[in-house]
Amino acid sequence: MINPFFKNRGPIKINEILNSANITNKFDYTDTKIFDVKDLILASNNDITFFHSKNYENAASTTKATYCITTKQLSNILPKSCKPIEVDNVLISTAMITKIFYPDAITDDFDPQTENIEKTSFHNTVKHGQNILVGKNIKIGINCLIGHNTIIESNVTIGDNCSIGSNVIIRNSIIKNNVSILDGCVIGKKGFGFFPNNTLNIRYPHIGIVIIEDNCEIGCGSTIDRGSLSNTIIGKNTFLDNQVHIAHNNKIGKNCIIAGQVGFAGSSTLGNNVMIGGQAGISGHLKIGNNVQIGGGSGVIKNIPSDSKVMGYPAKDLKKFIKNNK
Repeated sequence: MINPFFKNRGPIKINEILNSANITNKFDYTDTKIFDVKDLILASNNDITFFHSKNYENAASTTKATYCITTKQLSNILPKSCKPIEVDNVLISTAMITKIFYPDAITDDFDPQTENIEKTSFHNTVKHGQNILVGKNIKIGINCLIGHNTIIESNVTIGDNCSIGSNVIIRNSIIKNNVSILDGCVIGKKGFGFFPNNTLNIRYPHIGIVIIEDNCEIGCGSTIDRGSLSNTIIGKNTFLDNQVHIAHNNKIGKNCIIAGQVGFAGSSTLGNNVMIGGQAGISGHLKIGNNVQIGGGSGVIKNIPSDSKVMGYPAKDLKKFIKNNK
């Protein structure tokens, strides 16, 4: 399971899943039991996945899922071991099926199970400020600090030697050792995932979590959204400046430095040792290589190979940018 904090209602028979999601059972799939919904890479036997774009052709051709929600045009790319479920709108159908497995993941209301830290065992083990609330299923390591007015909601793990600032909200997250989360951060809320509709926008359940690896620092006022069908990950020794937004499913590598007001759309991957200047924007579903430097204010709309230096909008090779802007 990607998110150890949301209850999975599986296994569910495939015909029941299709009926509940109002999907026509074109191939008369019957009573095979499906245990989970996962992305193309993580899915295994008895899982269901989805494939909506040729950008993921390589992953689709090797997926180990038993069933895949896709279109008629893309279904021939799947391996023979993966049975297609052909629909008109893959993402909406996937959202409906994910909600069947994880009905509690669709909302992000406040946690009603929190209580004042002074009424819990953490009162004696954690150095803390005033008005701290903690939920259920919380683990906090040794030598940790928590500032004033912070809320650690249910289903959070915090490692050793961590510093959590004031006015912070954390949920659905695993935070490793020696991590500093500065004032005003929001970690682990659902991402901006929905499908526009003229009458009612359809929300996508976010069943992933946020994982912050060892020795990271998250600057004041930053927001890190949990993943949808995979996890949002911040790699070891990565530092985020103030007011950085990391959207769902992003994978940030090790030893990265990201300056203030940088924004990431969903599902992009950063390599190691990446440096990004202030107010740059990274579009979704991109791959940024290792040792890349991105100038402040840049707009990245395509993949960037390792060891590149880019700047501008759209971001291009730094030498070309300087030459064109003399």
